[in-house]
Amino acid sequence: MARDITITTRELSPFEQLVLQSVCEGKSNSAIATLTSHSEKVIENTVSRSAQVFGIKSDADTNLRVLLALAFRAHYGDKAFDQLELSCSHMVVGPDGQKICDRHVD
Repeated sequence: MARDITITTRELSPFEQLVLQSVCEGKSNSAIATLTSHSEKVIENTVSRSAQVFGIKSDADTNLRVLLALAFRAHYGDKAFDQLELSCSHMVVGPDGQKICDRHVD
């Protein structure tokens, strides 16, 4: 099932971005609360509010945090993945010396 996930109402606040970056790193609400010196309820509400910004609705078949992390990464970049320092099997050196993914989707 395809989903239309786009920022529909506004850009995320810096705090929302920090929380979602932490979600992308796999951190729990408890860990994010400790990191940001906020309560778990504040983090839970921030995650929920951020999902609304992307137009993601929770239901029995939806893992809100996974879709939210994917939407955040698509819109703001994928710093969490970059921090894993995993090499892509499609990686080649481009003409300017930069490494780029040369994956061809057929």
